[in-house]
Amino acid sequence: MDVDVVNMFVLAGGTLVIPILAFFASFYMWPAAIIHVYNWYWRRRLGLQVVYSENRGYRFCYSHRGKPGPGRPTILMLHGFSANKDMWLPVAKFLPKHQHLLCIDMPGHEGTSRTDARDYSIEGQVKRIRQFVESVRLTKRPFHLVGTSMGGNVAGVYAARYPNDLCSVTLICPAGLPTESPFVERLRELEKDQELSGSLDPQGIPLIPSTPEEMDDMLKLCSFVRFKIPQQVVIDTFQLVFMEIVGEKSRHSLHENMHLITVPTQVIWGKHDQVVDVSGSSMLKEAVSGCQVDLLDNCGHSVVMERPRKTAQLIMDFINNQHNTGSGSNNSKKLS
Repeated sequence: MDVDVVNMFVLAGGTLVIPILAFFASFYMWPAAIIHVYNWYWRRRLGLQVVYSENRGYRFCYSHRGKPGPGRPTILMLHGFSANKDMWLPVAKFLPKHQHLLCIDMPGHEGTSRTDARDYSIEGQVKRIRQFVESVRLTKRPFHLVGTSMGGNVAGVYAARYPNDLCSVTLICPAGLPTESPFVERLRELEKDQELSGSLDPQGIPLIPSTPEEMDDMLKLCSFVRFKIPQQVVIDTFQLVFMEIVGEKSRHSLHENMHLITVPTQVIWGKHDQVVDVSGSSMLKEAVSGCQVDLLDNCGHSVVMERPRKTAQLIMDFINNQHNTGSGSNNSKKLS
């Protein structure tokens, strides 16, 4: 299935293309003013405000809307590699407007501080996210954590490390599991070709495109829906972050920690994921007690872009079910 983003913009009055452009702004040097207007317009329509939080010399950038209320948990959302907080805009559109929602730029991304490799490993990111949680006082009441891809890896390890912080967690096509996929095969080929053991040259890696052709290949890899966007180039590679998350210490972090997850867990996965194979859902279901798995037809790795309405519905249904049934050890706590 092919989708021409420019035509979608015309047909949908701009409401669909904005989050897509926000997601790919990391790769394309569109005029900064245009990107800022797109993001500003979309966030304004959805009632999201951008805020900076300084804590112990580290700056966090996040968007938020709503206020904590009785009977419903705050939702904290963690994006994937090379994206930013705005990748959640398509999902936020379909979440209840009163829902207290926070979407953070992950370490080394967009408005959050860029430091060094220590913060970019999965363990390093987990520690920084915990620092953010403390800085905005989310620790007062258990919240619901959502993560996709790299962010799903972080969210899963966070759930294992800090179960008392959470009422539940949603993992969307999470990285960090020993699955086989076209992307993993490509990484192995690069390691073999370059005769490297445990380290990679970022050049030629599918998720770090440097030409329009490589960008097109990446889109085909990440999405079952074929998004077409203009081929104005230049790419911001996020090489240091990538090298850390595929390194020996981080590559299988979720797999190494999933047996420690005790909070109610939901897994959402596209059946046509070519980056992290859908077989990872079975690993999580077997390892995490009571894990709920939702598999989406005609959907690839970019679930939040391809199926935003369904994603929002599944998340809210899961949260509401946990609240209504009172299941799970942490759900007896008062929710934020």
